[in-house]
Amino acid sequence: MLKKPVEQIKGIGPARSGVLKSEAGIKTVEDLLYNLPRAYVDRTQTKKISECGHDESVTVFGTISSVRNIQYGRKRLEVVIEDMTGNLTALFFGGFAYFSRVFIPGTKVVFFGKIIRSSGIKMFHPDFDFYDEESGFINTARIIPLYRSSEKLKKAGFDSRGFRRVIKSAIEQYSAELDEIFTAEMLKRYSLPELRKAVRDIHFPETLAEADIARKRLAFNEMFFLQFYLAYSRFKNNHPPQFQTPGLNTSAFHNFTRSLPFEMTGDQIRSINEICADINSGHPMNRLLQGDVGSGKTAVAAAVMFMVSESGAQAALMAPTEILAYQHWQTMNTIIPGETVCGLLTGSTPAVERKTVLEGLSSGKISLVVGTHSLFQDDIEFKNLSLAVIDEQHRFGVAQRAALRRKGKSTHLLVMTATPIPRTLCMTFFGDMDVSVLKQKPSGRRPVKTLAFPESRINSIYNSMRKYLSEGRQIYYVLPLVEDSEKTDLKSAQSVHRLLSETVFPDFKVDMIHGKMKSAEKETIMQNFESGRTGILVTTTVIEVGIDISNANVIIIHHPERFGLSQLHQLRGRVGRGTHDSFCVLLHPDDISSESMRRIDVMLRTTDGFVIAEEDLMLRGAGEITGVRQHGATEFEFTDLASDSQIIQSARIEAQNAFRDFAGSLPVDGHEETENDTDNLPEYVRLIRHSRILEILS
Repeated sequence: MLKKPVEQIKGIGPARSGVLKSEAGIKTVEDLLYNLPRAYVDRTQTKKISECGHDESVTVFGTISSVRNIQYGRKRLEVVIEDMTGNLTALFFGGFAYFSRVFIPGTKVVFFGKIIRSSGIKMFHPDFDFYDEESGFINTARIIPLYRSSEKLKKAGFDSRGFRRVIKSAIEQYSAELDEIFTAEMLKRYSLPELRKAVRDIHFPETLAEADIARKRLAFNEMFFLQFYLAYSRFKNNHPPQFQTPGLNTSAFHNFTRSLPFEMTGDQIRSINEICADINSGHPMNRLLQGDVGSGKTAVAAAVMFMVSESGAQAALMAPTEILAYQHWQTMNTIIPGETVCGLLTGSTPAVERKTVLEGLSSGKISLVVGTHSLFQDDIEFKNLSLAVIDEQHRFGVAQRAALRRKGKSTHLLVMTATPIPRTLCMTFFGDMDVSVLKQKPSGRRPVKTLAFPESRINSIYNSMRKYLSEGRQIYYVLPLVEDSEKTDLKSAQSVHRLLSETVFPDFKVDMIHGKMKSAEKETIMQNFESGRTGILVTTTVIEVGIDISNANVIIIHHPERFGLSQLHQLRGRVGRGTHDSFCVLLHPDDISSESMRRIDVMLRTTDGFVIAEEDLMLRGAGEITGVRQHGATEFEFTDLASDSQIIQSARIEAQNAFRDFAGSLPVDGHEETENDTDNLPEYVRLIRHSRILEILS
């Protein structure tokens, strides 16, 4: 019944339902019932008419004593109501035909609005309800829900008042169809209301606390479905039909470590052992490798890729940018021992080289390759792709990752991120993956000292920059914009590059790099900086990850208030890679807001990326954190990822327990594919509202 078209609701015809579908994505009765209010307004404060003060927003009860349509001057409708203490006049300057029809003398009415005490007691266009003991109020004298709307929705009658009216009808007509899937004992264990009450209370709560409890119940549903679905996905990944890959040559690991110019950390060795165990398990690996800045993820990937190569199979590493792909390719060819050659394939690879790499991959002569999204193009064929490594996984969509994995018949997947993921998000988005964590830094990494200065101190900063340049050091200067904009007074990379190169440091080479440049130009600029010919590199966040230049020991981040904490931490990680003391300078406006200063204080207080990620989640929310989800799709319908960690944990426990019971009925030698993957889930799980969850996961 809940899947019925929304036009089945009283008051919604075909034309209005079309607007709901196109503007709000509301197609069914279920969609309407789960259309969450964006905020609430407390209209419970009621007063007698004589007690109302000027400019005060209040609710008043009264009986309509007269209705007058005033034609002289500005046309208006005057509706006078009275109680035992006095009279109040409500003035309406439009909708005369409707208001003349609904406001009838002798009718009991409730008005809510701002009081104007001038020649009497007045309200202009108050919100109103008619007194009805049976159905109660929906616009006044209670906690009022406000709904998201657009101009087209408002023109179709779907402002907040219109939504309240049709949602109340939907609840009256269809709330009985909301099936409770959880036992009373489980609901009591987590102090959650029954589903029908939760849906009613989310729209028409008696108190704000009641609305929050209702939201938490719906968030529990949402997270239960997600965790059950992720457990099901994990089961399918672990039991695919006809999965065969060669066993991993783990003895090759000793050859790899002997050739390294450094000693691997305990975290690196543990992670490699976990990955090797996955690959040798007979099941496809689906693992997330997350680590703090400079913790050595590339070395872990290189070690495993080398072992795959020594086992007679192929491995590919996909990076989101050509700069990062080139950096990985250089690292691979530096630390991988013996005669093993790693190929490079990006959008700017010359045609002759591209042809050689393609032939090598299809014939098997090239066992290792690093590239960008070019790796999953149709003309790329592998002889025996056994391992796909995705770096900075949030830059790629699910379809892109799957496309690379399908390049092999039986391919293991390792995704890496240099942005530590808060525990709540890890449970939420990566519940179908095993997780390896790198926290330790390789020995010899020097700590980075972080400093914050207002822009009024810029000359002192220039003096310090000159000192380090004179000592032979190099400097990154990071800005949020490439070009100046009339819409903001933020400094841009182009304007700062001109200033530094022409006025402040004309005696040093100052270069600029940003994402809009052509690949060949960016490569030349980076080579100049790597070789030491360039002293200052003015840049955007294009250097956020993967750049490893040991002689660059200072990074200046101008307008840090425009970056997320995790992004600032990534940028800070570009220095501290050599033997010299390193500094990160956060150059902010003198009139910076207190909220932005709080975030800067976090950077001054800690260099632990995992702590910073948790702080970022609390300060900005999941939807704003850079690097957590591709394409910015992080908003669930009911769950607040920053504050609902306990709900997520509880739903995860219950879903995993429920799935263990369900898994006994599933075949272990493959699964039946259906057009809609949720068709294979138990009926009670499919009853949960889940359309937005699947949209996020896809």
